[in-house]
Amino acid sequence: MTERRPTERADAARNRRAILDATAALLAEHGAAGVTMDRVAAAAGVGKGTIFHRFGSRAGLLYELVAEGAIALMDAVSTGPPPLGPGAPPADRLIAFFAAITSLFTDDVELIAAYQAMPPHPRSAEFHTFWADHIAALLHEVRPDIDARTVGAMLLSSIGGEVGQQLARAGEVDRLHAAVQDLVRSVLRAP
Repeated sequence: MTERRPTERADAARNRRAILDATAALLAEHGAAGVTMDRVAAAAGVGKGTIFHRFGSRAGLLYELVAEGAIALMDAVSTGPPPLGPGAPPADRLIAFFAAITSLFTDDVELIAAYQAMPPHPRSAEFHTFWADHIAALLHEVRPDIDARTVGAMLLSSIGGEVGQQLARAGEVDRLHAAVQDLVRSVLRAP
């Protein structure tokens, strides 16, 4: 399900990491508007052509940062240890998943905001389908009486929406985590 990279030359891997780290630092410091290819190249110590050759465009570069976190979370859900990975009760897995995806969002709120404003990447549907299927399957196990797909989508949208972004940018990450956990737990409780 997740795409694996062919083996990279050591210098190419170093450049890739330097470019991604520089982009993440610029996002954290200046927001998406502050991420230009010139700034990334200067911060990473590479030529602008190296970035274009590797990522194709600014959108491709930002997407690659999003994909790193998404793929790591997909792997943890699929094969990682419980409670996020297989082997835990479905309610515990769902709570762990929402904690992890909230962290993914809050750790890189500017990146996620930029990602949401970009045209969809070809793999975006794969990630979103994976999350939707995972949430719906776990919800269905715990609450077969509800429309798990729709309720799951509503739960997930509560993180990346305007309120989530405002809380994360205001430094109220703990408050957002607590609210998401309260929301998920409230859905898990049968009436």
